[in-house]
Amino acid sequence: MKTAECVAPGHPDKVCDQISDAILDECLRQDPKSRVAIETMGGHGVIAITGELTTKAYVNMNAVARDVYRQIGYTDEVGVIVNVVSQSPDISQGVDTGGAGDQGIMVGYATSANKSMIPQELHLAREILKNLPKEFGPDAKSQVTLDDQGDVETIVISAQHKEGQSFEPLKALAAKYKAKNIFVNPTGAFVLGGFTADTGLTGRKLIVDNYGPQVTIGGGCYSGKDPSKVDRSAAYMARRVACDFVRDGYDEATVKIAYSIGVAEPVMATAHLKAKGVDEVTEVNILKEKKYDLRPKAIIEFLDLRKPQYLQTAAWGHFGHGFKWD
Repeated sequence: MKTAECVAPGHPDKVCDQISDAILDECLRQDPKSRVAIETMGGHGVIAITGELTTKAYVNMNAVARDVYRQIGYTDEVGVIVNVVSQSPDISQGVDTGGAGDQGIMVGYATSANKSMIPQELHLAREILKNLPKEFGPDAKSQVTLDDQGDVETIVISAQHKEGQSFEPLKALAAKYKAKNIFVNPTGAFVLGGFTADTGLTGRKLIVDNYGPQVTIGGGCYSGKDPSKVDRSAAYMARRVACDFVRDGYDEATVKIAYSIGVAEPVMATAHLKAKGVDEVTEVNILKEKKYDLRPKAIIEFLDLRKPQYLQTAAWGHFGHGFKWD
């Protein structure tokens, strides 16, 4: 059995992701070579923005944060605190020569299970939230469990609502998937949502941002980081390579790329491939094949990563939406 969850753009963690990426987008719009590492925390009337920024752009982060918050659907007043400094010269001297902005292992995955090429349980959980009736609030979560035959076993939907509002539209949505078990707002009430009820933090929904809990992740957050950070750019490239393998006929592909900080060439790049109906896994050394240029600057150019496009990745997950890395 497999289970995955998805959270709506109004979830507190996703609000923070979107603010961080909206700031990144505005920096890149004015200065495509901006170095950005922005973290956002919000909760109970306050949004705090911190991190490192080296750019020629001028960005009113206070205004960006408030605009994102309003566009998501929240109307309550919030205070915004900004404390951002320039990037450490110890890091920048390695990046300036084309090296990776950090060490780490980045993972990409693709499957032929659906048009999004993401695990089916995550695909369905995301689909449910995207079809959530508009009369419900911006804060919401869904969860889908598939049985060992791939049929929907259980659906959980928790959606912010007004006092006394009927849950019947949510039950009708869940019923379309013919689940054996359906739980809709199982605590009985979800009136208070967003920063009113909870806190949020950039990068705290990594499994939702990636491929669900069945697929390993490298561990790095994406949102708020410019593409010189291989946490983001190499993870996107690993996804692209995995998708290419699936498009070439494999049923499932998992790609792992590892870097040393300040060094351009990866220290490892492998693919684990499965054919339809075959348990055996084929391992491919991508570095030996020399089909892909996996240096950070080459990835940035190949995937066109210096243009503003990241706010939309922070709302619904980073994969399966037709981006160039898909």
